[in-house]
Amino acid sequence: MNPSKNISLRLLLILPFILQIFGAVGLVGYLSFQNGQKAVEELANQLMLEVGERISERLNLYLETPHLVNQLNEDAIDLGQLDLEDLPSMEPHFWRQSQVFNLISYIQFGSNRGEFVGLAVNDDGTFAYQVTDFTGALQTYAIDEQGRRGKFLQTSPNFDPRRRPWYIVPQQADRPAWTPIYAWVNPPTLAITLGQPYYDKTGKFQGILATDLTIAQISDFLRSLKIGKSGKTFILERSGLLIATSSTESPFIIKNKTPERLAASESRDMMTRSTFKYLTDYFENLASINSRQQLSFTIAGQRQFVQVMSINDRRGVDWLSVVVVPESDFMEQIDANTQTTILLCLAALGIATILGIFTAHWITKPVLRLSQASEAIAAGKLEQNVGKYRVNEIDILAQSFNRMAQQLRESFAKLAKTTEQLEIRVKERTAQLAAANAEITQLNEKLQTENLRLGAELDVARQIQQMILPKPEELEDIEGLDIAGFMEPADEMGGDYYDVLQIDGIVTLGIGDVTGHGLESGLLMLMTQTAVRTLQQIREQDPVRFLDTLNRTIYHNVQRMNSDKNLTLAILNYSEGRVSISGQHEETLVVRAGGHIERIDTMDLGLPIGLDDDIADFIDHTIVELHPGDGVVVYTDGIPEAFDLEKKQYGLDRLCKIISQNWQHNAQEIKQAVIDDLRAFIGKQKVFDDITLVILKQQ
Repeated sequence: MNPSKNISLRLLLILPFILQIFGAVGLVGYLSFQNGQKAVEELANQLMLEVGERISERLNLYLETPHLVNQLNEDAIDLGQLDLEDLPSMEPHFWRQSQVFNLISYIQFGSNRGEFVGLAVNDDGTFAYQVTDFTGALQTYAIDEQGRRGKFLQTSPNFDPRRRPWYIVPQQADRPAWTPIYAWVNPPTLAITLGQPYYDKTGKFQGILATDLTIAQISDFLRSLKIGKSGKTFILERSGLLIATSSTESPFIIKNKTPERLAASESRDMMTRSTFKYLTDYFENLASINSRQQLSFTIAGQRQFVQVMSINDRRGVDWLSVVVVPESDFMEQIDANTQTTILLCLAALGIATILGIFTAHWITKPVLRLSQASEAIAAGKLEQNVGKYRVNEIDILAQSFNRMAQQLRESFAKLAKTTEQLEIRVKERTAQLAAANAEITQLNEKLQTENLRLGAELDVARQIQQMILPKPEELEDIEGLDIAGFMEPADEMGGDYYDVLQIDGIVTLGIGDVTGHGLESGLLMLMTQTAVRTLQQIREQDPVRFLDTLNRTIYHNVQRMNSDKNLTLAILNYSEGRVSISGQHEETLVVRAGGHIERIDTMDLGLPIGLDDDIADFIDHTIVELHPGDGVVVYTDGIPEAFDLEKKQYGLDRLCKIISQNWQHNAQEIKQAVIDDLRAFIGKQKVFDDITLVILKQQ
């Protein structure tokens, strides 16, 4: 190794020390900045949440007031306090309500005969009565301080309340309903009316009770809210038209001396306009906003926190409330803290550098002496000794070095003797390894014999498995059904079983999978096939008795064999287009003529056979109707759980897809299409489980 390329101890002591200080201070500053930003975001969200709740509460009160006024007027009519035959008598009642409910701007009633009475609350604090006369003209009167009709003001001819939106909308809805927001010309403002149909005690419609609200009151409330330093809030319809805003602009503009609604996208306020654009880009459709959303975006590089929530009632109001707070309102102190942190980091770095140089010089001087002594020992000069030092750890190191040098001298003296003893031990160990090798050879021979026995047992089991399979000619003799079966044992047989039997026009199809492999599994398959055939021969058609009897027979035989084997088994009985399915196995696939597949889960149709003596309470069955071209596909888990070389499973979805794509063919062609696709998927991967597939198709 070239000493010139090594790092000096002095630099190694100084540099990490400085980096640690710089890194620690920098990390603290970074975390402080991040925590500050997080705190700002939490504070902004909390502020927006509180403002949103206040807006929601105020609007609920604001929107509920007209409904309360209408309901009180309806109750007054029902109690006989107001006379529908004498509408002017309602005027004092309306005036008293205006003294209690200071949010409303108009109270009115229009009858089904076209008669009308109303009270208007003017912006200057005065009131006016409006009532139709016998000619249908609307007469307007001033009101004195006691609520009495005063000076006549004007006449508006041909006034029919039944043509007004506040009358038409609730009448058509047959319930309390809001009109769309509309414009008042004098004074120029926006208003909205809640109308409520009134029916007498006989259920006859008599007219509409209605109460108006001016939208300007909402903007006044929004402007009274304190939202950080420069935060704003506005309310709009889902169409994008402004309803109210905390900015100085009005939610409408005057065109041709008439108020016209202002869209948020055309607002003169940049924050309102930019926030609306962000919301429309983010949600694509404002109608999709159904719950409170807290988001953030940037305006001219400055981050903005925004909250949007829906405001609706049961009478047609469906608005959005938006609160926007700039992050800069909270960041001044955090920016100052960041600058302070940077200055502290630089100061700490300078102090750490000076202290590091001094400390390194103090430590490296005795270490250099130890290094020189070590090099002398490495050169064979064992007679080395170093003195004492004032630094406790270095003094301990020096004394340890002296003891090490002494031990090295003693060790070299013992090394020659130890080498001689080691040669003797090597010879003894060689003899022991030779004996162990002979023993291993004997064990290998015994293992080969055991493998031959297991191989023979598997061959017998495989022959049993093939012997009990139905012959092709048996399947061809079954009238009305096109049946094809396939069973291929795994490299180590897994114990699959299937059989197809026919007696008295009833076709019984059984399919199962025995746990484990080997001769025991083969015997259990043989016993199962025999039991199924026997029960079919004695015409046992009840699925519960069939599977319960079969299970008891298999269970007792398994117990006599002292075996822990069991099997999943599904029994399908077909007769005259109906299939009864019972027993727990893999999902049964019912395929309709067009290739559509219905998957039937058999988990609740039984229990594994041979697992327990009594499973009758767990057995159930289901009936499937088959039409020409329909069919059933059953299989064992060797198909969906087959792996390719990349350990990916074949899967039930892929099996269903292949069956559906080829269902127009006959059963043999469908079977071959599935097997070809499965083999292409498996490739050169070892087959770990038996592959069994049965296709039954009604002709």
